Amino acid sequence: MRTIRLGIAGLGTVGCGLMQLLARHGTRIGGVAGARFEISGVSARDRGKARDIELGPDVAWYDSAIDLATAAETDVFVELIGGSEGVAREAVAAALAAGKPVVTANKALLAAHGTELAALAERNGVALAFEAAVAGGIPVIKALREALIGNEVTRVYGILNGTCNYILTRMQEEGLPFAEVLAYAQALGYAEADPTFDVGGFDTAHKLSLLTTLAFGTQVAFDYIHIEGIEGITPADIEAADDLGYRIKLLGVAVKTDSGIEQRVHPAMVAKASAIAQVSGVTNGVAIDGDFIGDLLLVGPGAGGGATASAVAADIVDVARGGTFAPFITPAERLEPYRRAQLRRHQGAYYLRLSVYDRAGAMAAIAKRMAEQNVSLESIVQRRPKPAAGGPTLQPAAEIASGKPANVVLITHMTNEQAIREALAAIEADGQIADRPQVIRIEQL
Repeated sequence: MRTIRLGIAGLGTVGCGLMQLLARHGTRIGGVAGARFEISGVSARDRGKARDIELGPDVAWYDSAIDLATAAETDVFVELIGGSEGVAREAVAAALAAGKPVVTANKALLAAHGTELAALAERNGVALAFEAAVAGGIPVIKALREALIGNEVTRVYGILNGTCNYILTRMQEEGLPFAEVLAYAQALGYAEADPTFDVGGFDTAHKLSLLTTLAFGTQVAFDYIHIEGIEGITPADIEAADDLGYRIKLLGVAVKTDSGIEQRVHPAMVAKASAIAQVSGVTNGVAIDGDFIGDLLLVGPGAGGGATASAVAADIVDVARGGTFAPFITPAERLEPYRRAQLRRHQGAYYLRLSVYDRAGAMAAIAKRMAEQNVSLESIVQRRPKPAAGGPTLQPAAEIASGKPANVVLITHMTNEQAIREALAAIEADGQIADRPQVIRIEQL
């Protein structure tokens, strides 16, 4: 049986998880692949760091990941460093240029340089595999590349960040504010000390850019994604959504339209009865709409050492079986230039929360601005904060007389993004509202 020597760069949660997986299941999966797997070398920033793994005497330590990537003893380079630039990019490019297959979990790298790295892999006749880069343990890339290849995909969307889903789930179930749940997520290790990458929607956008290229055969176009995070979601929005029959989820959505490909990441209201609304906690869910398969939803762990290591191991087996498939299904030279759809033409219903000064004529002025943009309103509800136990159920007369702002929720009929934005700009200019409006798209899934 032939031996395949693995060079693993990055010994964090995923790297250590992969080594533990290979120690436990390496013989079995090697038999499936028709090969014997051997870890020939490793590389990490801190050689002296305590890790829950044991490096045998036959495992060489490399201070340079680039040296590991190009070493004669490395048959397959496994990049688990992370980051879109620097050593991760240089090491992957060096391995591909040297004719060595690469397995990576690095979504940021591929979102920034995926098209050029795919072309480099194809020129040298080697694999660039990245199942672990999108949705952790959910085999969505394999599904698109193999099981769904006979379908024309029209839409791919999903919950692609477990941190955000955890935060929104706890806000919904316990009525807690965003900042408090974020602190819990950080204490549990679900969120980083600087959570911007997750809660700002950028992690989801990296993954969405790869799904878009796989689904639609366009060049990777991360820079053209419309991105909104969940920082502005309040308990008032969660409560209103619940009353209206919705859940709020951070979605990544890519849709093929007549004007191009629409890519967007933002909080969305989804019907409670929809399958995606049931995806809770740190779980991820990816939905694919195909012309023959219909609507398919894949749900599972989207992160974590075990789930991600499982996806990395699956790629290693594919490489051992001789897989030299085009990384993005369509050969890199045939990937079409990305044509961005005009988001302002996006059609849908909207939830709008306005902090309206409680004074005569305010709502009439708001309704007028909506009508000027042909925005039809399905409902208008003035919401008061829930009273404390034993407190008054009605707004105090002094508060009404003061003109203190009140939350007003508007639900629109189907309209377009440009009309909503122009109507809200006019309402802000009129001085009828105290704060920036909250806008959440209502997704029909």
